[in-house]
Amino acid sequence: MKRFGLAALAALAFAGIASAQDAVIHAGYLLAKPGEGYLRKQTVTVKDGRIVSVEAGYRPAPKGVPVIDLRNDYVLPGLIDSHVHITHENGPDARIKTFEETTVDEAFDGAGFAYKTLLAGFTTVQDVGGPNDAVFGLRDAIAKGLVPGPRMRAAGEPISVTGGHGDVNGYAPDVMKLFTGPNICNGADDCRRAVRQQVKEGADVIKITATGGVLSNTKAGLEQQFTDEELKAIVETAHAMGRQVTAHAHGKAGVEAALRAGIDSIEHGTYTDDETIALFKEHNAMLVPTVLAGATVTGWVNEPWLPEASREKAAIVGPLMQDMLRRAHEGGVTVAFGTDTGVSQHGQNAKEFALMVGAGFTPEEAIRSATVVASKHLEMDADIGTIEAGKYADIVAVEGDPLKDVTELEDIDFVMKGGKVYKGGK
Repeated sequence: MKRFGLAALAALAFAGIASAQDAVIHAGYLLAKPGEGYLRKQTVTVKDGRIVSVEAGYRPAPKGVPVIDLRNDYVLPGLIDSHVHITHENGPDARIKTFEETTVDEAFDGAGFAYKTLLAGFTTVQDVGGPNDAVFGLRDAIAKGLVPGPRMRAAGEPISVTGGHGDVNGYAPDVMKLFTGPNICNGADDCRRAVRQQVKEGADVIKITATGGVLSNTKAGLEQQFTDEELKAIVETAHAMGRQVTAHAHGKAGVEAALRAGIDSIEHGTYTDDETIALFKEHNAMLVPTVLAGATVTGWVNEPWLPEASREKAAIVGPLMQDMLRRAHEGGVTVAFGTDTGVSQHGQNAKEFALMVGAGFTPEEAIRSATVVASKHLEMDADIGTIEAGKYADIVAVEGDPLKDVTELEDIDFVMKGGKVYKGGK
């Protein structure tokens, strides 16, 4: 029997255990189903990338199967981020990269960002905006085991209206013509076409930009941009083709129009109030709050590289988002963890947890939003979100108790995805 501590696992990743899919984990504190507290002194048996059993006590391993010793650690399901942009990271050079990088370059950028995300303990993500070829190609390469990264559900290009958030803005007209794609639609029938096109090209979920946004270089506000008829057509078409729809939405009228149209989830939701909360609950829709993005853009309001239109919107939206989440939480809205990483830096996704706690969540509620709730949001709860028999062996661990200090999750010590160990120490 082999027994490995955290410090030894990083080296073992290169010695063969990273490709092994059978293991026995001895977990001192196991948060198997976040929301139900810890189980003490548990044995998790992994075979062929999935969890075979979770048993009380420290059970011996079969001959030749390694024991991963996490007896002094806090073990929990792999984390899930419901809102990332894996092929992009904002910063001073972001606008010029539009002209310098091909979709192949963006896919390689995304591979690097995906690995950072995985090492940060996020074993599954939903990408809600990026070039179809780059995003779908990366998703498929990860699924085939060609590239290390989190499991991905991907939207590809967001569907937007001409001149809206999600369209190309702020460049010369002849340049913008070159960068305007089939994801831009006008009128109900054209928006049906755009949905079908995204499904055809490989979208797992449909992302729309229902309102204006902060980082689009246009003074088009933060309110509703699709008509009610367009929103209804998008939702009906996507649902008919077996796809959920999620909506970027800040302004109250835009959020509420999307909810009335039957949208499945709202990203951001900045101006949510009591009326909006009632609509969330009436339509059984989820909120993906992305408070980290708000905190990030608040720090950019004086950055000269950010266009003036975006600086003005950042100054308005950024400071409001944590209070929005507090209202939504108090009102009983179902919240799935999401960060809008790509606005913030990849690998720092876990900073969202402290912001959620600051908005009134307990640490365990915040963790549940990034496991149990997010797995349902991504329609993957049969396979991920908890540590129990039959699910993928997506397991992370930290040395300190995250239920006492949720910032422990900002420094993940152990990462297993599908039975493969990718990180075993600091």
